[in-house]
Parts: sequence; structure tokens; C-alpha cells
Amino acid sequence: MNLKEQSKILNHPSLELIRNPIKILSTFLISLAILWELGNVYAKLNNWEISSNLNWIFVLDRIALISHGIEAVIAAYYARLQNKNALQFAIYTFFTGTPGLLELKIGQEGSD
Repeated sequence: MNLKEQSKILNHPSLELIRNPIKILSTFLISLAILWELGNVYAKLNNWEISSNLNWIFVLDRIALISHGIEAVIAAYYARLQNKNALQFAIYTFFTGTPGLLELKIGQEGSD
């Protein structure tokens, strides 16, 4: 698939309808994962017992935080290649996830 076809798919109107709700949901869930991890650290520091039934939540939020962190590093790299503010794009992509990377890719194709 060439760049023109990819750009056509990424700019499709139906994709635009779901992109914003995904960004809002992703920002909310990543913020919740950060708060959950901070609560876990606070509990450990105060020697509080956390139910073992909640371990699966910690696994999921760590996977989400790591994957969003990787996406943020990729976004910072590509933003720097485009002479954009790398920190701004990294933070934005960390909270929004893949839609943030897609916006950066669309911006890259527009400059070609």
C-alpha cells in the first residue's frame, strides 16, 4: 500500500468520527492507570495489604503504561524529524495513544 492510499484511509470521515472518542477514553484510562499505580505505591509504602484479586488490574495498567510510553518515544522521535516540539508530541501521544501517532503521521505526509 503506497502513502497516498494510507493517507486516504487515515483521513476517511468514518475514522474521524471514532478518533476523538478514542482519544478521550484513552486519556481517561491512562490517567486512571497512573492514579492506580500511585495508589499501589502509597499502599506499599504504608504496608497496607492489597487484595490478590486486584493483581490483574496492575498487570493491565502496567502493560498500557509501557505501550503508551513506547508510543511516546516513537512520537518524540518523529516529531523531532519534522522539526516539531518533541516533548509536546510525546506527552500528547502518551495520553492519547495510537490516534496521536496517526495525527503525527498524517502531518508528516502533508509535508511531503
